[in-house]
Amino acid sequence: MRLTLPSGTPEGIPLTVMPVREDAVIGTMSLATLVRLVPSPRQEEDPRALKTASGHDRRRAELRATVQRTLKSQKGRNIPDYAEYIAAGLLGKHGSAWSTPPITLWHAGEITAMSDELLPGSGLRTLTVAPDAMVIAIDGETQTTAWHDIYQDPESFGLTYAELGRRVRIPFELYLGISPADARQIFYDRNVKGVDVAKNLAMSMDQRDLATRLAHTVGEKLEVESDGRRTPFGTLVNAGKRQLTRTDKEVVTLSALRTLIVTTVFGGKGVQYSATTVHAGDLPPHTDADEVETVVVRLVSRLIGDRFPDFARRSAITAPAVMAGLGVLLHRATPWCDPGDAMSYETVQHLLADVRWEREPAYWDGVCASVGSTSRLNFSGGVKDSAGRVAGALLDPHGELGRKIRGRRS
Repeated sequence: MRLTLPSGTPEGIPLTVMPVREDAVIGTMSLATLVRLVPSPRQEEDPRALKTASGHDRRRAELRATVQRTLKSQKGRNIPDYAEYIAAGLLGKHGSAWSTPPITLWHAGEITAMSDELLPGSGLRTLTVAPDAMVIAIDGETQTTAWHDIYQDPESFGLTYAELGRRVRIPFELYLGISPADARQIFYDRNVKGVDVAKNLAMSMDQRDLATRLAHTVGEKLEVESDGRRTPFGTLVNAGKRQLTRTDKEVVTLSALRTLIVTTVFGGKGVQYSATTVHAGDLPPHTDADEVETVVVRLVSRLIGDRFPDFARRSAITAPAVMAGLGVLLHRATPWCDPGDAMSYETVQHLLADVRWEREPAYWDGVCASVGSTSRLNFSGGVKDSAGRVAGALLDPHGELGRKIRGRRS
């Protein structure tokens, strides 16, 4: 008698998916499924582990290396922070304000089975992946490695396996049967074709950043006279751009307002926070977040309210480097300023009273702007390069730059 092998339901890992094109599907999976399906990149780069690995696992590691960077880069250094971020999100520490993008996977070779639609017209199907299939992350590998770290030792992140099983569904897209060359092209497109967001603009979106929160608070609490009516200043702050154009109705960018905030808090040292998150632990000694919020919102709101006509016409006062210099000056009116530098808000007003805010080379060329080939004044220079010169010019009316921005002849 000869026995035959079973020909029923194929063995493997079932995934509920929806096709988005002929060779790609999307879906979600549990964390346990992810770590079964996609080995840890750490393990696949460990020479000692590869020495004792099976031939199949070594071939998989070799294939992965053709479509991925190694972890011996900034990518690898990001993994611990990414794992902490994910764990904090699972524990509710971020509320609803956290997210991880879908992981992009590549299934090399043929799939085991794909069912008919589970519900006619829905597109949903069951895809069965063989236990030894070569599934590789071609985008989102840092996240994949972070998930592996969490799964390997959930207790160190304040989690349990039961919580991971109950709380986690990981979104993915899976490319089926495409060639290694196509997989490499997808890796390239995902990592090179996109336009990076300027770091200081990205910072202006971070609601866990104290400076960003204070900038929004100023926008909400301060009211100004615009077009004949009182309006919240926040309606005149553009949160989506690094630089304004002539057609924009706003008068200043959120990133520039945030720069004014950080230099008001820290003085000249605040420039280093123009593209770095400000945590409560970073605040000046002997202060706390409540005190800083109260003082900074009051001072910044008063400054903008007093000089709003200059803001309304988008004069030089709205340039990021000028905002940084203004913050350095305003810092001297805070109670935590060094006593040797401290001054009253009235002194700040006096120093600003005769500054010429027109966007003219006679006042700002060589301070925080330059004249381009079209003879127009360009304020696009960096905050770190120019904030000190602006602050010096504001603080010293009799110095060379101080006289220049006040329109006084030498």
